[in-house]
Amino acid sequence: MIKLPRINSARDGFILVLLIMALHQLGSAAWIKAKAHLAQQLIGSAWDKTLLAGGEVARPWPWADTWPVARLEVPRHQVDLYVLAGTTGNALAFGPGYETASAKLGETGVTVIGGHRDTHFEFLRNIKANTLLSLQLPSGEHKVYRVSSTRIVNTDREPYLPADTGRNELVLVTCYPFDALVPGGPLRYVVTARPSFSL
Repeated sequence: MIKLPRINSARDGFILVLLIMALHQLGSAAWIKAKAHLAQQLIGSAWDKTLLAGGEVARPWPWADTWPVARLEVPRHQVDLYVLAGTTGNALAFGPGYETASAKLGETGVTVIGGHRDTHFEFLRNIKANTLLSLQLPSGEHKVYRVSSTRIVNTDREPYLPADTGRNELVLVTCYPFDALVPGGPLRYVVTARPSFSL
């Protein structure tokens, strides 16, 4: 039988409560990280199934309300991300999301992918003009883009999407500033990339 130490004072009791709370927080953090890692494994497996099935949707788990629609790679920043369908909070918790109201992935028009500034799209703070991006489509085809511009947009004053000029553009969007203490706000960091023929 395990004998618990006797609590002799209110101070000892207070320390014990703090210790239990700290252990709970550490356990919760470890559980969140474990779930995030497992989710990425399941999303990667769903993407592999999508490629094998010629683009047919494969959900990462039966009740998922999103699924992988592309794979975004930025070799200069060692970035390899699965892009999920939709930009709802549920999708963005697991990866960047494809804005389904924008142009279809890899086709003519402005295609938008959004992500959180403090997780999947944190690398955008260091991205520069001429950086190459690769977007793998569900067909297995790779589309290569080159960053043409970065800008900060106040969405209270203007939309972050450029007018559709008929050009093929990939736009990556995240909240700004990157180190803001309070999430949300009207500022967006917008990275525009255009097709390129080399990676």
